[in-house]
Amino acid sequence: MAFKITDACIACGACIDECPVNAISEGDIYVVDADTCIDCGACAGACPVDAPTEA
Repeated sequence: MAFKITDACIACGACIDECPVNAISEGDIYVVDADTCIDCGACAGACPVDAPTEA
């Protein structure tokens, strides 16, 4: 199951470089491409506000 980023996202960019498959794209809040996500949790570990959650 892929991760998704909740409205808690502050668009700090901490998760972008941690994603090994480049599944995260920038915006007002960041978005995870569910088809690309490998469910590794690296984004969740890097996020200071716990915005990425398992979908």
